[in-house]
Amino acid sequence: MTKLALIGAVMTIAVSASASASAAGIDSRALTCTDLQALIAARGFVFISQATFGDFVVSDGSYCQGGGIGTFLQTRTVATSDRPECVVRYCVSRTTGGGN
Repeated sequence: MTKLALIGAVMTIAVSASASASAAGIDSRALTCTDLQALIAARGFVFISQATFGDFVVSDGSYCQGGGIGTFLQTRTVATSDRPECVVRYCVSRTTGGGN
């Protein structure tokens, strides 16, 4: 019974570590620009985790909050293994003016 409990605990830790790694995002510098664009297109959205860029990038506005309503797409660039500037899209919330 003790061996079974130990195996269960090890499996739980392994699954948790795997989930944490995928939630941490990807490093765009490990991919070519073409591969990054293909990954974004295949998944719809990807979290890029770097010191200079820590945000979700999306394939289109349907992945923005509200399906694009109240948000718009903006472009930024991230470094990839083959380019210093690879263009990606991300969601930006529209601000409503409350001034007089």
